[in-house]
Parts: sequence; C-alpha cells; structure tokens
Amino acid sequence: MNPLPKLAHVSRRRLRIAVPAVLLFTAACASTPPIPSASLQAAQQSIANAERVEAGTHAAAELSEARNKLSAAQRAVDMKQMVAAGRLADEARAEADLAVARTGVVKANAVNAGVERSNATLIEEMQRKTGDSR
Repeated sequence: MNPLPKLAHVSRRRLRIAVPAVLLFTAACASTPPIPSASLQAAQQSIANAERVEAGTHAAAELSEARNKLSAAQRAVDMKQMVAAGRLADEARAEADLAVARTGVVKANAVNAGVERSNATLIEEMQRKTGDSR
C-alpha cells in the first residue's frame, strides 16, 4: 500500500478547511474604515453656513436636527462605527442645507411681500393723482 496518495488526500482536505478559515479570520480582523473626515467637515461647514444666514430663526427644527446628527456622527466615530458616522454626517449636511434653503424661502417671501406693499402704495398714489387731475 502506498501511503503517499492518502497523505495528499488528507492535505487537500485540510487545505479546503484551512483556507476559508484563514480568509474568514483575516476578514474579521480587518481594520475599521477610515474616519469620514470629509463628510464630518462638510457637515460642520454646512451648519456654520446655516447659522450665518440665520437659519436658527427661520428653520430652527432643521438646524437643530443637523446639529443632533453631527453629534451622533461624532459619537459613532468615537465608537469606531465609521460607516454609520459617514452616513450621519451626510444626513447632518443635508439637514443644514435644507435649513439654509428654508431660510432663503422665508426671506424671499418677506422681500416679495414688501415689494407687493410698495406696488400697492404706488398704485394708490397713481389712482389718487389721476383722480385729482379730473
């Protein structure tokens, strides 16, 4: 009896078990993804921009939500949950951008109302003057 073929069969069988186990172990020990610095920075800048355009007055709920999500993103970084941190930072940026947009709408509506009042005043003046000249 030749022990060599039996030994080769055992070695192949061990490799079939060992290789997936090593790959699984390597995947489990993989390092965490990098800190989503760009997303965190973009969220911080968007929040600062929202504060600069007075979103706290006109879109307080959205600005507050943006701040809460940025805080949650920073906590996720502390807990080494980088994927969740990146997602939360992106959501914070979107909320801050929404606050800026809503603030712009409120301010534009105020300007529009002022222009409409001015137009109404001008129309009254024109009608009064044309009434005087008759």
